[in-house]
Amino acid sequence: KVGSPEKPISDMGQKAYLPYWTSTVVDFLLNQSDDSQLSIMDISKRTSIMAEDIIFALNRLGILKFINGVYFIAADREQLLELAKRHPVKEPRVDPSRLHWTPFITDVKRDKFSIHSKKPSVQQEFALKETKNPPSGGAGYHRG
Repeated sequence: KVGSPEKPISDMGQKAYLPYWTSTVVDFLLNQSDDSQLSIMDISKRTSIMAEDIIFALNRLGILKFINGVYFIAADREQLLELAKRHPVKEPRVDPSRLHWTPFITDVKRDKFSIHSKKPSVQQEFALKETKNPPSGGAGYHRG
């Protein structure tokens, strides 16, 4: 699942995420088996980093070229090895095959934001009492 920090990202957020994006993308490119035809979307799907964040990171590394509306990664293996030294992947590494994502499901009755968990308003309580206990005929009221 591809993800990203909240947008728009602050300058401090960008500084915090940039090392992760750069090290992950450089590591990914180094470990590809001579796959000379990789799209940004391919990298995105395989690293779970948003395409716009990959473009930003590659641009900051100075290896992204934009020619006639098409992005090219212009870096040979030696350049990628040098970049990997400057931007190492931090430990611990995560093995993506070991990650299993499941949605978080809450009990609707216990969820404080659920309509079902809200206490009835005064008007709702009054209306509810009226339906349970309809007014009896008051003084001066008869059926003929």
